[in-house]
Amino acid sequence: MNKSFLLGLPVLLCCFRVLCGSFADQEHDIHEIFVDEGQFPVIEIIQCRTCHIQFPRQKCSRGRGLCTAVKEEACTTGRIFKNDGTLWLTFRGCLKNCANVNNIKWSVYLVNLRCCRSHDLCNEDI
Repeated sequence: MNKSFLLGLPVLLCCFRVLCGSFADQEHDIHEIFVDEGQFPVIEIIQCRTCHIQFPRQKCSRGRGLCTAVKEEACTTGRIFKNDGTLWLTFRGCLKNCANVNNIKWSVYLVNLRCCRSHDLCNEDI
């Protein structure tokens, strides 16, 4: 396994965490978003699956659980691919200001991010 990649992985994950939001380890201040549905307001928050490290064909090895996506957050799934296109690592969680992106080049790897807010645990489907 590429030693320099393993040393750089925490830096990459930290960048996603700092720039885009937070994973399940952090506590959230719940900001409720109310949508007026006539007489009864609806709170727009969703639950997301978390997993900080999951290798292909394996169960989640670090950070398995749930997080709550609140105001300006979405459920996300990130995938890191080798240059030959084979999946190397997957991570899931709640991300602030999430955006779908394809093929972010990181050393000899490519990173894809997918975001969703359609229903609870929507990032299990991605």
